[in-house]
Amino acid sequence: MSDLNTLHNRAVWFDIPVAELKRAADFYSAMLAVKVDIFSEAGFSFAVIEHSDGNGGCLVPNPADISDKGVMLYLNVDGRIQDAVAKVNLHGGKVLQAVHAIGPHGFRAVVIDSEGNRVVLHSETDA
Repeated sequence: MSDLNTLHNRAVWFDIPVAELKRAADFYSAMLAVKVDIFSEAGFSFAVIEHSDGNGGCLVPNPADISDKGVMLYLNVDGRIQDAVAKVNLHGGKVLQAVHAIGPHGFRAVVIDSEGNRVVLHSETDA
């Protein structure tokens, strides 16, 4: 984790449990429009979501922890929320709540990812 994350952000990392690592990596790469790299170390595989200048996180094979009722993790898709939502179904996810305003805090859409987890896409604009 960078000092930027530790000093300025309330959430500094996240692990998203997945059943199929490659499918999940493709889903998050398409939805967030960032690189997702798969690594294998000491017999364990995981995927890291690009985060050089922001909060980081990874996809971890752990089907037992997949939930559509867990923490509402907000993922930044600022300025491209409509594009991100359009890619959800194409990559094996499901839109639970379409893009909607959340008062002065911008816009969000609630989706189920390709692995069955509930996540939130967030943008300052509805573009």
